[in-house]
Amino acid sequence: MAERLAARSELQVTLSLAGRTAAPARQPVPVRSGGFGGAAGLADYLRREHVDILVDATHPYAGGISANACAAARMRNVRFVALRRPPWVGVTGDHWTEVEEMSDAVRALGPVPRRVLVTLGRNELAPLAQAPLHHYLIRSVDPVDPPLRLLHAVYVTGRGPFAEADERALMRAHGIEVVIAKNSGGSATYGKIAAARALGIEVIMLCRPSLPEAPSVETVEDVLAWLDHALTSAAARGV
Repeated sequence: MAERLAARSELQVTLSLAGRTAAPARQPVPVRSGGFGGAAGLADYLRREHVDILVDATHPYAGGISANACAAARMRNVRFVALRRPPWVGVTGDHWTEVEEMSDAVRALGPVPRRVLVTLGRNELAPLAQAPLHHYLIRSVDPVDPPLRLLHAVYVTGRGPFAEADERALMRAHGIEVVIAKNSGGSATYGKIAAARALGIEVIMLCRPSLPEAPSVETVEDVLAWLDHALTSAAARGV
């Protein structure tokens, strides 16, 4: 989305990042990083910066950020839309166990040692310490530092997209028996889901959190169309 909007000289675009990634990908628009101080803090930022339109394009599991964005837009009467990509849907051959919380995912691993591929953010890994009997391959964007208190853990870093063939090779090389993942949707990280299906590997899938009711679309193209309509409507009203 930033790439598409960067070329539009009539817009002043700012991309806001949560600040949880040490080395985020370079962007073609101005970037700010870090929190705002909740919905009220974001509303104050919208006022100070004279923001006209707010697009919530955060991760589908960042429910707190989405709630704050929606509330702040209402406080400041700023036009708002959420980009919410559809979740993956299981197909024939998938073996999914859907759970609500990370602690549920750890319990779903069971009492017998297993070799587990974990593809979650660094801040969500602590519950793994409740089940140190398993052998974990933990992949994250940034290094896990300090490492978890686990007897059997291997850490790798990587930033998607991940191809299915590469994911199959990784799972085979480490003898993976189960994958813990989020239902992020989209194509960038679907490779592990397709690879698990091909290899007959179980996926313990963390369900998405509930998100606030708000105008929403599913693709970047939909956001751009919504934005064009919003700008046209504003121009027609002389705003």
